[in-house]
Amino acid sequence: MSDPRPARSTDEQPEPGGARPSFMNVPGAPVETGRQLLVKVSWMLLWMIYLAYPVGDLLDGGHGTGATVLGWVCLAAFVVGYILLVVLRSAPGTRPRTCRVIVAGMVLLAVTSTFVLGTAFLSLFIYASVCVAIITPARYVLRALLGMAATTAGIGLLTHADMDSVWTFTLSAFLAGAAMSGLQRLVATMKELREARAAVAHLAASEERLRLARDLHDLLGHSLSLITLKSELAGRFMDAGKDEAARAQVADIETVARQSLIDVREAVTGFRRPTLPVELAAARTALAAAQVRLEAAPDLLDAWPALAPEEAAALAWALREAVTNVVRHGEGATVCTVRADETWEGNGERYAVLEIADDGPGPGKSHPGNGLCGLAERLALVGGRLETGPGERGRGFRLRASVPLRTASVPAS
Repeated sequence: MSDPRPARSTDEQPEPGGARPSFMNVPGAPVETGRQLLVKVSWMLLWMIYLAYPVGDLLDGGHGTGATVLGWVCLAAFVVGYILLVVLRSAPGTRPRTCRVIVAGMVLLAVTSTFVLGTAFLSLFIYASVCVAIITPARYVLRALLGMAATTAGIGLLTHADMDSVWTFTLSAFLAGAAMSGLQRLVATMKELREARAAVAHLAASEERLRLARDLHDLLGHSLSLITLKSELAGRFMDAGKDEAARAQVADIETVARQSLIDVREAVTGFRRPTLPVELAAARTALAAAQVRLEAAPDLLDAWPALAPEEAAALAWALREAVTNVVRHGEGATVCTVRADETWEGNGERYAVLEIADDGPGPGKSHPGNGLCGLAERLALVGGRLETGPGERGRGFRLRASVPLRTASVPAS
């Protein structure tokens, strides 16, 4: 039977939107698709287990037909209000007034059904307390939860519920609301952290652009001024009939122009050279978008502090290419592991080794693509090598990049 999975290939850069579409949204992030909203509502409905008390009470047949119908209508309206609150809170442009009206209606349904149908409906106060915690500002949430707990206890006592039930539902309502309040604060903190990370990335990019602008200004300012001056001199010499002096000035202009071109290329090459810290941060973001967990040792970035820039850049390119392959071709992968190691070769030279592995479908029978071929060429330029193949136990894809562990040269004083 043929394998229906597509052959694994590689490319240098990921396609725009190449990450696998996610049906789960990040906590605190707005819901982007109807599928994400459906998943979120489904998770919320899992917490409807406490409705077993009123549902069991209605199924026991201890109420008349009218009371039973009223109970089912109250339960259905309560669940619809709960789902509607989740939908409104997930949609962009939250409507606070509508949310408050919905929560007030849910509290009213809990009070009415408990008085009419009995103490089994006290469990509705647990969900009402959670909803109150969702819409209440943080500075008032403790008072609101204490009020809901007092209301639950008061309704339980007025309906002659036994003290064990009163304490159980009262404590559950307060703790459930407190847990939701803590979750709300955690989600808000995660949102602030994402915004801060985006701001830091934007500032870093702006600072790098300013650095490149300063470098190009310093490199070209003097050279272009010298070219302008020598061009004027060459023109004067030509007007005066001093051809040899004019040729000398033109030769100087050519030399300065060639050196300026070399300086600009070196500046741009330094600007485009990747680094392991930057690529690891980019890998974490890309893999998170593809629902793949990145496992990297905390000391990975400090593994080779004095590694020469060319070798460090080659390892950074290897990390970028490996992550690109996981995002684009690692269908079904859930974990990507990055390890740093050192090894000694037979000639006595020490090598720095960066290994990236995932638990996806593996390389299959495909041949290396342009990305891996280009990466092998980059590593070969610095005396390194590339090894690829299946991961441990034949599952997943493993990329192993090795470069000589040469330290950066320090100019003499």
